[in-house]
Amino acid sequence: MKQIFIYDTTLRDGSQGENISFSSAEMVKIAKKLDQSGVHYIEGGWPGSNARDARFFELAQQEHFETARITAFGSTRKPRTAADQDLNLQALIISQAPAVAIVGKTWPLHVEQVMGNTREENLAMIRESIALLKAHGREVIYDAEHFFDGFKEDPKYALETLTEASQSGAEFVVLCDTNGGSLPFEVEEIVTQVVAVFEEKKLTAKIGIHTHNDCGVAVANSIAAVRAGAVMVQGTVNGYGERCGNADIITIMALLNLKMGLRSIPDDKLVQLKALSRFVSETANLVPLNSRPFVGRSSFAHKGGLHVNAIMKIPRAYEHIDPALVGNKRRVLVSDLGGRSNIIYKAKELGVDLGGNGFDSQKIATEIKALEDQGYQFDVADGSMKILLQKFTEQFKPIFDLESFRVTIEKDKDQPCSAHATIKIKVDGEHEITAAEGHGPVSALDNALRKALGKFFPNLESMRLVDFKVRVIDGRDGTGAKVRVFIESRDHEDLWSTIGVSEDIIEASWQALADSFQFKLAKAQQP
Repeated sequence: MKQIFIYDTTLRDGSQGENISFSSAEMVKIAKKLDQSGVHYIEGGWPGSNARDARFFELAQQEHFETARITAFGSTRKPRTAADQDLNLQALIISQAPAVAIVGKTWPLHVEQVMGNTREENLAMIRESIALLKAHGREVIYDAEHFFDGFKEDPKYALETLTEASQSGAEFVVLCDTNGGSLPFEVEEIVTQVVAVFEEKKLTAKIGIHTHNDCGVAVANSIAAVRAGAVMVQGTVNGYGERCGNADIITIMALLNLKMGLRSIPDDKLVQLKALSRFVSETANLVPLNSRPFVGRSSFAHKGGLHVNAIMKIPRAYEHIDPALVGNKRRVLVSDLGGRSNIIYKAKELGVDLGGNGFDSQKIATEIKALEDQGYQFDVADGSMKILLQKFTEQFKPIFDLESFRVTIEKDKDQPCSAHATIKIKVDGEHEITAAEGHGPVSALDNALRKALGKFFPNLESMRLVDFKVRVIDGRDGTGAKVRVFIESRDHEDLWSTIGVSEDIIEASWQALADSFQFKLAKAQQP
């Protein structure tokens, strides 16, 4: 089976995305997770550019990595500077990283017009930089920046830069679609030509691919390059990166192993892909994308009644792989588009026994459709769905009961609004009254409920809200319109959603908030 080397650049290229920033300690944690997942190279950053990346390499030296080679990133020497005097190259050597990736120019536009350099000096920069790193015992990966744009404009010179890199000792030559403007058929055709030239010249460097998602085809471009002969794929977890992002390495690994019969990471590591995706998104403090291929929450979610009926008999009728292969699971959504089959499957998935108590699945489906007519949307609120099914079947045992709450908002002339909430709840017959402030009424209510429940349940510290949405269901009634509040919560293990509907935004928020805490506490009490 052909081996494809996986090169992860989440810690460098991924961190260049908007709203993404990792500390040095977080970078080490992500690197350890990547190593456990079986990737071959982990690009830890540019030690010559900032103190954070330099610190990462110091910390990485204290860690043991089973499969991955920690890689430092930098650039070729500066024009008209001796390689051994170039500070960036010195920083790469000092990093002690066993592998080094250096980026160089292949597009005459950049060489001559952007840098004000000559083509000959650019080739010397590539040659001398790689030679220096090889002299210090490093494995060298040469990133040919803007390669596809350069090849389209001047294929002869673009290939000269690759030849220089290979003859100077680079183990890999990576073709970069830096602007993300190439399409799969172009990538496959150009990589095919590069492979042919390397074979004709007997160049020893292996070919790699690095793509950006500006045209929405970064993953497709990477796969096209592999079909044409590339044996290294660079990308980031969840496709994080500058502008529209990089190729999603999670999707690529699943495609290579499960769809193309190739080996990227070991097959038994694929089951960790969803956990890896979630870990990186949580560390980046970004809400996971539900529709992300293979590992998204909605990747194997079924809503239509006919679909659900089919997968209950033959899952592959509506699923292209077994979700368990990538650590995911099948989900059935309950909505006005579903029916009896959806309810039966959903109840089983959520661990709710439908037997007895006068409710059958068809009657529950009818009740849920009636609620959806009022504005509820249970296909995006599994937490509330489980509680509702338990209530329908008289199995719901509330962990706490609300006695009352009061929320006040105060606005001074020159000061922002302040919010204060007082809440009274009952737990096992014991009453608790608590007050708290917050950044707005829902925040104050959340803080007050947490404070009250904290007396009885200290494990709430691991729970936090990650998303809060308010939608007007029908705006014709103006400010008196009914609203839908959607809350997404998470702890160290799970992500769950709850919903509330009312003409009063605070009441709707309370419904969703209360369900979220009930779900968390009930989960914690399970054996």
